Amino acid sequence: MIVRNDDHNTFDSVAEALSNTIPEITLAQGYAIADRVHRSGLAIVWSGDEDHAVSYWEQLVEAGLTMAPLEQG
Repeated sequence: MIVRNDDHNTFDSVAEALSNTIPEITLAQGYAIADRVHRSGLAIVWSGDEDHAVSYWEQLVEAGLTMAPLEQG
């Protein structure tokens, strides 16, 4: 899954959404990812099975993050 940079999310909101949604991501890792999104325009935040990907993607969209469309594999 890819998170894209936007003009309405803060570092705090991105880090918190990621750490609250994806069990493997700590708050500190969420901040590192938020920094990568800010600097690069996007970041891969998770990859794995489709069921989890869809669930995490939907939760992150609901939290207000700007997500790239999921790739069907």
